[in-house]
Amino acid sequence: MQLYNTLSAKEREKLIEEAGKERLTISFYTYAHIGNPGIFRNHLFINWNEMDVLGRIYVAKEGINAQLSVPADNFQVFKEHLDSISFLENVRLNIAIEQDNKSFLKLKVKVRNKIVADGLNDDTFDVTNKGIHVGAEQFNELIEDPDTVLVDMRNHYESEIGHFKNAVTPDVDTFRDSLDIIEEDLAAHKEDKKLVMYCTGGIRCEKASAYYKHKGFKHVYQLEGGIIEYTRQVKAKDLENKFLGKNFVFDHRRGERISEDVIANCHQCGKPCDIHVNCANEACHLLFIQCEECSEAMNECCSQECKEINALPYEEQKKLRKGKHASNKIFKKGRSEVLKYKR
Repeated sequence: MQLYNTLSAKEREKLIEEAGKERLTISFYTYAHIGNPGIFRNHLFINWNEMDVLGRIYVAKEGINAQLSVPADNFQVFKEHLDSISFLENVRLNIAIEQDNKSFLKLKVKVRNKIVADGLNDDTFDVTNKGIHVGAEQFNELIEDPDTVLVDMRNHYESEIGHFKNAVTPDVDTFRDSLDIIEEDLAAHKEDKKLVMYCTGGIRCEKASAYYKHKGFKHVYQLEGGIIEYTRQVKAKDLENKFLGKNFVFDHRRGERISEDVIANCHQCGKPCDIHVNCANEACHLLFIQCEECSEAMNECCSQECKEINALPYEEQKKLRKGKHASNKIFKKGRSEVLKYKR
């Protein structure tokens, strides 16, 4: 029985174009106690592969984190399958603000130790003992309260292109880095301040809310459904939008525009820009912000060296990469000395 992909991204892209059907980009998560993640993973793959679901799904003993694309005409069948699983019944589905039929080109369901890497080894920490969830309206009221500290639980390259007004945006590369930094910075306010957190879809700040409660914070809140759900509620209820810029997303789109504000800059020339790209040199693949003019001048590369390598015949590029480890710049997400205007 097939339990893995058999088509390349290019082959899948062609099939999507030929099908001519609209697809929905969806994300969801839930923390739950899963006894055998391996069996659960196979169950999902078999069923979702038949529905032509594509995406990146992580399963662990602590729950599931899914970002996927499903044909619009299969959505109801997909939803019925979710509802047939006890801990996924009526799970909140975050439907993307901006749709793209090619947001995902493969179905990858992977077993992980955790659905959100946190670096914690504390058996007394209960991830299900979470903070108070608030919707967009209450969130807007809370963040205007002078006794509130608003914290962005995302990484530096996400908050760089968009964040809430007056939010603390830790300069971190990973979620695990932010946990101790925030606790240390707010240690004196565990009892007197309201700690309000947000992230893309809710999964990171939900774990963080449980963690900070575990660490003694008395008033812990999180934005229900993250930036994605906040944006939907703001539009549906005609509320004031307090988010500036774009929401970084982890698919081929790389971002959804939430407001017309452009708060970032091109990392190569410094002009206002919030378009994330990956360096075209496959040996680099650095994630950075690049405007259209620099993209054309640099052939979509992050440096002159990468531009020269990328101009070589593909076979020569492969020879240069042979025997070398993948550059760790792929994990630096914009941290490189070649980027003159990286903040």
